[in-house]
Amino acid sequence: MNIGILSTGIYLPEEYVTGKLIAQMSGLPVHVVEEKMGIKKKHVPGEDDHTCEMGIIAAKRAIDKARIDPLDIDVVIYIGEEHKEYPLWTAGIKLQEEVGALNAWAFDAALRCGTTVMALKLAKSLMIADPSIQTILLAGGYRNVDFIDYENPRTRFMYNLGAGGGAILLKKDHQENRLLETELITDGSFSEDVVVVSGGTKNPITKEAIEQRLNMLDVLDPEGMKSRLEQKSMANFLKVIRESVRKSGYVESDIAYLAILHMKRSAHEYVLKELGLSTEQSIYLEDYGHIGQIDQILSLELANKEGKIKDGDLVVLVSAGIGYAWGAAAIKWGKG
Repeated sequence: MNIGILSTGIYLPEEYVTGKLIAQMSGLPVHVVEEKMGIKKKHVPGEDDHTCEMGIIAAKRAIDKARIDPLDIDVVIYIGEEHKEYPLWTAGIKLQEEVGALNAWAFDAALRCGTTVMALKLAKSLMIADPSIQTILLAGGYRNVDFIDYENPRTRFMYNLGAGGGAILLKKDHQENRLLETELITDGSFSEDVVVVSGGTKNPITKEAIEQRLNMLDVLDPEGMKSRLEQKSMANFLKVIRESVRKSGYVESDIAYLAILHMKRSAHEYVLKELGLSTEQSIYLEDYGHIGQIDQILSLELANKEGKIKDGDLVVLVSAGIGYAWGAAAIKWGKG
């Protein structure tokens, strides 16, 4: 069964912060932020850039680009963050209403920065299992930058968090941009390494908690996490890429473009080198920061605009998320 990408949509807030400003706020040298961490600038939310709202804008752009009637959408999967307009709120149902997908049913999915890749696998499975599902919209927003304390060195690796929205439209029996196979790995031994300490049932939010900045992202055992993660992270990152390609019937050397999340520059270069890819076969998101699960959609859009992807190319979307989760999805681009 062919399931293809009809279109994508991206929304980026007008506001941004520069690497120089991040250096000033964190006390780090500018060259460390800009070169080692790879943050020249990143988008941050403006007054009206709420999480679901950014996903709504991106979804409308994808729908307009595909020139479809939103009434033809059968399912809406919200791929944005849990940090959104309201707690205990199904954002997908709001998004469904706002884009006019009134014949669809909707739900929220979450795997932190791995949500988009995971949702592609989920959407394909739904389409295969249910003959009535022909078109699925994946959309959502991200602004976890709200939880970053630039004075906390334990969260330095998350200083790149930004804001934005993204969307993907999938259609059954669509012969272009065919979604192939997806590979996922999760490892619960990291599940409580990176958390917002206060605000859940264990530690309800209080005035004192806010004063102690316990309502911000933190790393509870930084040295332990680093040593354990170094043993697994890059190996799992490469494993999901290679497995998604293998399961799709291709080999590693067939990869033409890698839509990779923003990470420190050395890690980005390491992945490309291990896969035998050149810097021209990916885009380093140093002018955007890390917009969580939106990174892969952004990279795909940028690559198309810059002519880095052509018909017949094997494209791989790859993610890694706190928790810890790694995922990759292979796509045969164009009519090839």
